[in-house]
Amino acid sequence: MKVIFLKDVKGKGKRGEVKDVPVGYANNFLFKNNLAEEATPGNLRKLKAKQQKVAEREEEEKSQAEELKNKLGEITVSMKAKSGQDGRLFGSITSKQIADVLKKEYKITVDRRKIELDEPIRTLGHTKVPVKLHQEVNGTINVHVVEE
Repeated sequence: MKVIFLKDVKGKGKRGEVKDVPVGYANNFLFKNNLAEEATPGNLRKLKAKQQKVAEREEEEKSQAEELKNKLGEITVSMKAKSGQDGRLFGSITSKQIADVLKKEYKITVDRRKIELDEPIRTLGHTKVPVKLHQEVNGTINVHVVEE
């Protein structure tokens, strides 16, 4: 019997998959626990429409990430910090501070966890900071640290 899985079932199938399973297993376990539904032509059309909506939403998110990448490429974020004589900062510039400045000055919201700083910035000058905006879209933020 062909069924459409509504939830992941370990060892049998993942959500959204259409598979053949034994009739007894489908009737006695999958259908009773709302883990699957019968693969009728109407249910298959619903599944296809749902998958198409998900694909369109992902494509839209990717295009928004591309736009954001272009915006971030044009911007240079300036931050002031206290430093010693040799150009080393007394503190450090973290991804949270960069995200706060982006939000406050440029009204661009970027999650601080998406800003991929290996270690905090501890020197004056220009730094290019990578940002993961989407699974397939990576951008960079230009950060300029000046002495306070």
